Amino acid sequence: MCQHTLVSFNINGIRAAFRKGLKEWISEYGPDFIGLQETKAWKEQLKESEFSLENYHFYLSQCHRKGYSGVGVYCKEKPLEVMYDFFDDPLFDCEGRVIFLRFAHYIVLNVYFPNGVSGKERLAYKMAFYAKFLEKVLALIQTGEKVIVMGDVNTAHTPIDLSRPKENMKNSGFLPEERAWIDDFLGIGMIDTYRYFFPDKTEVYSWWDLKTAARERNVGWRIDYIFSSENLRSALAGAEVLSHVPGSDHCPVELKLQIS
Repeated sequence: MCQHTLVSFNINGIRAAFRKGLKEWISEYGPDFIGLQETKAWKEQLKESEFSLENYHFYLSQCHRKGYSGVGVYCKEKPLEVMYDFFDDPLFDCEGRVIFLRFAHYIVLNVYFPNGVSGKERLAYKMAFYAKFLEKVLALIQTGEKVIVMGDVNTAHTPIDLSRPKENMKNSGFLPEERAWIDDFLGIGMIDTYRYFFPDKTEVYSWWDLKTAARERNVGWRIDYIFSSENLRSALAGAEVLSHVPGSDHCPVELKLQIS
């Protein structure tokens, strides 16, 4: 048996995160795979000497627009396949929100899902992205693939996943249609791995508003997830929300797998 540690972390800018010690944290903590969201950089802006990590392969999906969106991956195992145009549709691929990586034992999708807070048009885009993503993952599951989906989903699923559910019922991130999508995603055979181990645990969050110093008061939202397909259930070995890790308005979330 071999243990794999996978981490997801919205870093709110890779260059800023490296200045705050992200490189040192990854090297010291040593996950086998870390998916980063909201990298906000093009590869040509990242000097190899500064952003390469010993024993890790690096992959970056960038938005067509500088300083916005984007996801990145550091992984110890070299993937068998890497795909950046997951949707094969410029409407959804243009913002660099997904990296697909195939490994020997599973597929990982590192995703920065859209935020719907800026208005009706952006919420409609978020819901369309959700629908298309579910369709694509369902197709993978139906062919027997073992799938891990990690990232900033930008939605809290249930009332125990945010500090103030009643006050946020009409706000994007906790709207009924957004929460219903997570129900549907679990319904196709995906597991919220944190809730698999801690179904009723409260006051555990992965994002806090910087402007109101909400982290110090733990007034937060659990909007960062690692999901696994049902055919990986027997490999699930542990999950954590690493709320003590600084450097962003989010914190990392973790999944441990035991692979035979």
